[in-house]
Amino acid sequence: MVVAIDGPGGVGKSTVSRAVAESLELPYLDTGSTYRAATFAVLSDEIDIHDEDAILATLAEHTIDYDDRGILLNGMLIAKDVRSTEVTQTVSAVSAHPAVRSEIVALQRDWVARHDGAAVVEGRDIGTVVFPDAPVKVFLTARPEVRAARRAGDAEAGGASMTDIARDLERRDNADAGRVTSPMRPADDATIIDTSDLDIDGVVGAILELVDAELSHPEE
Repeated sequence: MVVAIDGPGGVGKSTVSRAVAESLELPYLDTGSTYRAATFAVLSDEIDIHDEDAILATLAEHTIDYDDRGILLNGMLIAKDVRSTEVTQTVSAVSAHPAVRSEIVALQRDWVARHDGAAVVEGRDIGTVVFPDAPVKVFLTARPEVRAARRAGDAEAGGASMTDIARDLERRDNADAGRVTSPMRPADDATIIDTSDLDIDGVVGAILELVDAELSHPEE
């Protein structure tokens, strides 16, 4: 079973997804980190982020993988590197290229296939593009001020003001929702959960109920 959990930044997506995966004893994949790894490779190789062909060429020279420690590039753990301000500000531009997205989506599908086709997969287009047939699809959301406050506690916030964090979140939302290829949006059959006034256990519990319902009454 694939449990697809989508949503913008600051909604608690990563924390919730990891907790759901642990509860279900399933592997967990943060697909956003795969795009960040690609972006880190592009920046490290000093590739023009607007040159799709050059990006594809440099990605062909690198190997991106994910394990319990986090995201790997050429076998090296880069979990902290991909959370840098430069990567955060650039990842939307790199991931907007259709051919780049196709390459990374293929990587994500292959990762799940290598894990027996069962995983909790977190991202922004999992239920709509990567695994549109996932039996459980969730889209998390939260009020803007709540998202900014949560993101302020992340290491990648780098001590930025709440105003700047809110502005960056809005910029990323607009970029991801407005891109031509795989825009961020809830799948038509996704369950939308507003996490603004829920704690982690409440959100995780709601998702586990959806999984239990699916396991009890799978579609014929």
